[in-house]
Amino acid sequence: MDWCHYRFRSVWHVPGAPADAYAALERAEDYPLWWPQVREVKPIDDRSGVIRFRSFLPYDLVVTAEERRRDPAAGVLEIGMTGDLDGWARWTLTATPAGTRARYDQEVDVRSPLMRRLAVPGRPLFLLNHALMMRAGRRGLAARLAAV
Repeated sequence: MDWCHYRFRSVWHVPGAPADAYAALERAEDYPLWWPQVREVKPIDDRSGVIRFRSFLPYDLVVTAEERRRDPAAGVLEIGMTGDLDGWARWTLTATPAGTRARYDQEVDVRSPLMRRLAVPGRPLFLLNHALMMRAGRRGLAARLAAV
């Protein structure tokens, strides 16, 4: 097992139409307004930017994200990441009777020296850290969409 490799899947149910959720999720520069753990997004150009995030553990992760797929008709947004995490992340949005199902898939290899040194003993904390970050993101996006 590669202790520095992670695969995540989160499913969020949020109010509103998939087009509204898509519009919020494609504006990464606005994430810090509704997702507390996304501390900063600095655009590089119209397809990439640098993202700094931190959950409950006392360290920041910084990645450069580059758009791989932007498909509003299919409800798919995908980025490639390099930096403290190397890999990809994808949002897939579908309509539900109550609003939108937003599925988040991510596959990354940790490159942060601290996280690599703590890979084995820290893995449970890293998983918890990610889960808490995703829970806060779901709440933030739901509140943002409910206000629209």
